[in-house]
Amino acid sequence: MAEHRTMQRGALLDAARTLLSEGGTEALTFPALAERTGLARSSVYEYFRSRAAVVEELCAVDFPVWAAEVEAAMERVDAAEQKIEAYVRRQLALVGDRRHRAVVAISAGELDAGAREKIRAAHGGLIAMIVEALADLGHEQPRLAAMLLQGVVDAAVRRIELGAAENPDQITEAAVAMVLRGVHG
Repeated sequence: MAEHRTMQRGALLDAARTLLSEGGTEALTFPALAERTGLARSSVYEYFRSRAAVVEELCAVDFPVWAAEVEAAMERVDAAEQKIEAYVRRQLALVGDRRHRAVVAISAGELDAGAREKIRAAHGGLIAMIVEALADLGHEQPRLAAMLLQGVVDAAVRRIELGAAENPDQITEAAVAMVLRGVHG
């Protein structure tokens, strides 16, 4: 029985990812989750008490997965500059991933304090990875530089997601070039 519940919960989270990546936070409703999973709406409430609970669980499950991917990409290289490049490239490579799109949609949506705090904590972990590389490069304010660098990444993510005039590779190369020039500025 416990295994069946775990499968149902997984199916609900997967449906939530799809709804979020297709239509943002407004699309994430219990009737839509029920429809996508073939569960009765009352069953959805057995797993999650609210939309916020679905969002919190998605953050708890998905954010660490792609933060770990970014971290792994950074660990495969040695020099601080290569780590910074890997940090930017890996995040932008993940844009097409439904997990990433769901988290981005969540970040942009109206969230309760608990979910916002979880996202902030996860983002903090991502930023901490890059602060160290910036400090190794001799940055006087590595934390500020990390926040600004992440701003470039976030802008590039939005640009890719909008299906901007440039293709994703051009956006990635421009973001990498800007960040690498900037960290030496």
